[in-house]
Amino acid sequence: MSKMIFVSLPVTDLKASMAFYQSIGFKNNPQLTDETAACMVWSEAIKFMLLTHAKWRTFTSRPIPPKTSSEVMLALSCDSRDAVDAMNRAAAANGGTADINPVEDHGFMYARDLADPDGHALGAMWMDTSAIASADKAG
Repeated sequence: MSKMIFVSLPVTDLKASMAFYQSIGFKNNPQLTDETAACMVWSEAIKFMLLTHAKWRTFTSRPIPPKTSSEVMLALSCDSRDAVDAMNRAAAANGGTADINPVEDHGFMYARDLADPDGHALGAMWMDTSAIASADKAG
């Protein structure tokens, strides 16, 4: 079995959160989805588990942080700078918040941070890996 990561996130409104994640490029896996949880697929190796607060509490008694806090920022790779911008626009149009931090543009890397409807921080980023390989050879 290949290694995978399942990111579990507590969400206030499961259906709204599913719609948000679909709008920014995730696909739903209905085999791992019910009225308390939804598996949203970013890639073969990366899946987000959106959990209602009641479901979340079956995993931990730790408090759910408020929308205004950040515990982790999850960077999602995109195919182009335009795809980064499109994800940010889709986030804002579907209940999230665009540009929660200043835009980062380093030429070879471009990133814009956003938040989902529950305040979970995500980074949409594009990187020109050939520029990094060239810098490694030159160094």
